[in-house]
Amino acid sequence: MNYKVKVKNVYKSFDLNRNRIDKLLSLFSLGSIKKEKKFYALNDISFEVNEGDSVGIIGLNGSGKSTLTDLLAEVTQPSSGTIDINGEVSLIAIGAGLEQELTGIENIRLKCLMHGLTDKKIDAIFDDIVEFSELGDFIHQPIRTYSSGMKSRLGFSIAINTDPDILIVDEALSVGDKTFSQKCLVKIKEFQEQNKTIFFVSHSGGQIKDMCNKAAWVQFGKLERFGEVEPILEEYESFIENFNMLSKDEQMQYREKLMETQRKEPNIELKKDENVKISTIITTFLLFLMFAGSAVIHTLNILGS
Repeated sequence: MNYKVKVKNVYKSFDLNRNRIDKLLSLFSLGSIKKEKKFYALNDISFEVNEGDSVGIIGLNGSGKSTLTDLLAEVTQPSSGTIDINGEVSLIAIGAGLEQELTGIENIRLKCLMHGLTDKKIDAIFDDIVEFSELGDFIHQPIRTYSSGMKSRLGFSIAINTDPDILIVDEALSVGDKTFSQKCLVKIKEFQEQNKTIFFVSHSGGQIKDMCNKAAWVQFGKLERFGEVEPILEEYESFIENFNMLSKDEQMQYREKLMETQRKEPNIELKKDENVKISTIITTFLLFLMFAGSAVIHTLNILGS
């Protein structure tokens, strides 16, 4: 069977420089003067997912689950490694991709256009999106007035009606009422019957077990386990039970110990990061020349007058 998604040796790092001076120094130094402080949210992640697989992504808060789903949805790019995706992807997360100042109706059209739908196709599915969302008159209000549950409703309604090949649900069903969540789960089941590929982030072991045939356990940047859902979920739930028995201080110490490993530089060359930095330097230099030139012209005009 051909893979639907292939993640190979993926790293995702973030710059931890705290102030503008640090960032400016790291930008122009290429590591020779002031080295960037990086945090590796994902560290050497590799797995393959086939068409029709439903993958439950599990892990403690802060382990990198949302970073992984953003990469799978092509919202961001890896710092190193590759992600090959065969098909159209739609991400459902609380407020993901929704413009806060636009109304629900305007966001429907915008998101559908971003998915490559024509005006004719949008018109054909528009009423279905509005009806499924159950937002009533709020559909005419700006997104900034929505609760988390309402944003999730709209995001889910848009995503399922664009008919993606790969559906990514990032804890979007953890907010709002249970009736709507159940309605969404029924729709996801329909997608599974159509042999679509699904990534499902949830803290509910019951949901993961019911909805997924595979599981990916992400543990502070590392892929702890990947494979059949039941043995991995059983091991993870045992880990969570032991973790919850720790005191708050012990839990914090455990998290900090693992997060400390995410601040260590891995033994790889992050070529994509370096290329981005070089590009940024060139762009910054050109902008500097533009502003400097404008300042000189402005000064000459003042002197001339």
